[in-house]
Amino acid sequence: MNAIEGRAWKFGDNVDTDVIIPARFCVTLDTHELGLHAMAGLDEGFATKVGRGDIVVAGANFGCGSSRETAPLALLGAGVGAVVAVSFARIFFRNAINVGLPIIEAPSAFAECEEGNLFRIDPGAGAVTNVTMGRSYQAPPFPTEIRQIIASGGLVPYVRRRLGKTSVLDLSGSHE
Repeated sequence: MNAIEGRAWKFGDNVDTDVIIPARFCVTLDTHELGLHAMAGLDEGFATKVGRGDIVVAGANFGCGSSRETAPLALLGAGVGAVVAVSFARIFFRNAINVGLPIIEAPSAFAECEEGNLFRIDPGAGAVTNVTMGRSYQAPPFPTEIRQIIASGGLVPYVRRRLGKTSVLDLSGSHE
């Protein structure tokens, strides 16, 4: 897995899926369209300000609430390269892996982060670096199979590759 580098966008605890992608925008699985409305429940202009590869850094229980599969798709569609949080809601954690959004639990990274800090993430190694502050944090790396799912762009592309097929229905919402 390649390293991801971008500016930090800091959010607090209990950021639920209803603010990551409000229900009124959940009428498509198109990642680009969802990305236009990412984080609209907290910051209407987020999608126009976030840069490709930027990092969401959040507090505890990120992605709580409904099991809205469109939440990690919206973040991907907005260009978010990874999410670093104190902890993730269980369903968001699995949905993020299923769509290929790198996520890392690193409580100290959140505590020491200021919005706009430059972050470098190595998801394969579980390494998080706040380049601006010169601080590094280590999270347990994912098992090999989960790293392969994320590196493949999600569960559907991973299964396609494993089965050697190209005719599997694409449920990822990606239209690239």
